Amino acid sequence: MIVPGLAWTDEQLIREGLQRRDAEKARKALQAAFRSGAEIASSCSAVFLIASAGLLDGRRATTTWWLAPLFRNLFPKVMLEAEAMVLTDGKVLTAGAAMAQLDLMLSIVARHAGPELAESCARFLLLDHRQSQSRYMALSYLVAADERISRAERWARSRLDRTFSISELATAVGLGARTFARRCERATGLSAVKFVQKLRVDKAMELLDTTRLGLDEIAERVGYADPSTLRKLLHRERTTGARAWASQPRE
Repeated sequence: MIVPGLAWTDEQLIREGLQRRDAEKARKALQAAFRSGAEIASSCSAVFLIASAGLLDGRRATTTWWLAPLFRNLFPKVMLEAEAMVLTDGKVLTAGAAMAQLDLMLSIVARHAGPELAESCARFLLLDHRQSQSRYMALSYLVAADERISRAERWARSRLDRTFSISELATAVGLGARTFARRCERATGLSAVKFVQKLRVDKAMELLDTTRLGLDEIAERVGYADPSTLRKLLHRERTTGARAWASQPRE
C-alpha cells in the first residue's frame, strides 16, 4: 500500500489533516492492510499519517526534512533519521522530501525486482544516486523552531573563519554544552558538532559556486586549517560540482 505525499506542508495543515475524518478512515485501512501482511510505503508528509496509525512506533523512519522537528514532537516513539532519503524497517518504507516519490518507487522496485532493474529505471529517468537529504537541508529554516539555536546559528556563521568549541558556542547563547547539544539535535536532527560542520561546508559550497578562490583559501575562510579535511567533507556531502571542482587545477 503506497501513500503519496499529502500536500501538508506546514504544522497547521498537518495537525488539521490528521484530525480529518478521511484521515481516520485511512488509518484504519492502513492498520488492516498491515495486519494482513501488506507492505506500507509513504513519503513526505504522508509519513505523518503512517505514524499516526502507530505503524512506525519503535521503527526507523524519515520524512520531509523541514518537518522533522514537528514529527519528533508528535511521534517520539519513532526513531526519526531526517537526513535519510529512503529508509526501510521491516514491512514499512518511508522517504523524505527531495524527489521523494521517485526515490520511494525506486526503492520498491529494487526490493521486489532487484537492484539491476532499479538502476535501469534510474538511468531512464536521469536520476542521480542521492543517499541523503542533508545536502538539501536549509538549517536557517530548521533552527527557527528554537530561538537559542537560531542565535547560535547566527553567532557561528559570523565566526566560520575561526576555530571555536561547542562549549564556546553554547556559552555565547546562554546554555550549557549538554543542554545546547540536546536542543540542537531536537531542532535540526544534527549533533552539535555536525551542526557547525554543516554550516562550514555550506559556506564552502557557496564560495565554490560564486568565487574562483582556491580550496586552500576557502578552507581557511570556513575554519579548516587542513584543506584535505574540507575536501573529504565535500565529498561526503556528495556535492557533484564541488567534487568535480576539487579534482581539477584552477588558474
